[in-house]
Amino acid sequence: MQARKDAGVTQVELGKRLGQRQTFISKIELGERRLDAAEFIEACRAIPVDPYALMQKAEGAD
Repeated sequence: MQARKDAGVTQVELGKRLGQRQTFISKIELGERRLDAAEFIEACRAIPVDPYALMQKAEGAD
């Protein structure tokens, strides 16, 4: 969620970029739905953010 916000992308806009509804993005951000690896990479490219850098940042947040 933070990467999306940092990029200035709304849930609606990201959903459109992915061919999904805003509720799809909301469920992911609320932890109600998980992304598989391919979806994660596609979402990162749509923001755009480097998937590897985002994973490294997440690992450092622990």
